[in-house]
Amino acid sequence: MKILSTLIVAAAIVVLGVIGFAYSGFYDVSASASHNGIVHWLLSITSDASIERHAGAVEVPDLDDEARVLAGVNDFNSMCIGCHGAPGIDPEAMGQGLNPPAPDLAESAADMTPAELFWVTKHGIRMTGMPAWGVTHDDSSIWPVVALLTKLPGLDESGYQGLLASAEGHGHHTDDSSGSEHSHEESNESSADATHEHDESDDHSETAQSETMPEVGEEHDHSTHEHNR
Repeated sequence: MKILSTLIVAAAIVVLGVIGFAYSGFYDVSASASHNGIVHWLLSITSDASIERHAGAVEVPDLDDEARVLAGVNDFNSMCIGCHGAPGIDPEAMGQGLNPPAPDLAESAADMTPAELFWVTKHGIRMTGMPAWGVTHDDSSIWPVVALLTKLPGLDESGYQGLLASAEGHGHHTDDSSGSEHSHEESNESSADATHEHDESDDHSETAQSETMPEVGEEHDHSTHEHNR
C-alpha cells in the first residue's frame, strides 16, 4: 500500500511538473530553433512507427506505368518542389524555413515503401508543415506523384528535366504554368490593343480638331474684311 501511495505521489509530481513547464514559456517553439536530441528522437520514432503501421493496409497499383509517371512529374513539380526541391532544384524560401526541414524525397523514396510514401502524401504529418493532400486530391491523383517519387533516387538534374519535358499534357497540374503564361500573354495583348485604340482615338481627336478650328491666317483675313466694311 505504501509503494502504491508513493507511485501516485510521484506521478502527480511529474504531471504537475509537466504542466508547470508547459505554462512557464521556457521551451522555445520557434521554427528557427531545433528540437533537442531527446525530443527529436521521440518524434522520429513515433512518426516512423505510425507511418509503418497505418500504411500496412494500402494497396499499391502499377507504379511503372509510363503515363502514371509522366502525370506524376507534372504534379510533383507543382505540389512538392516548393518545400522539398527536386534534382538540381533547391527548395523555395518557404521550404528552407521549415522546422523540421522537409526531407530530400529521393532519400525518402529509397528508405520508404510505396505504400508509406502514399500514406504520407495523402494524410500529411502533423506539426511538420507536410500537408494532407488527400483533403483536396483523390487517390487517383496522388498515386502518380508516388510513381514519380519511386523514380527520384535514379534521377539527376538532366534526367528530371528530360522527364518533365516529356510530360506535357499529363497530370491534373499540367496546365498550371502554361495557363499562367497564356493569361500573361492575353494581358499583354489586351494592353497593346488598348494602347493602339488609345492612339487611334488621339489621332481621330486631333483630326477632328484640325477640321473644325480655322487656321490663324483665315481668321485674320476674315477680321480684316469685316473692319474694311
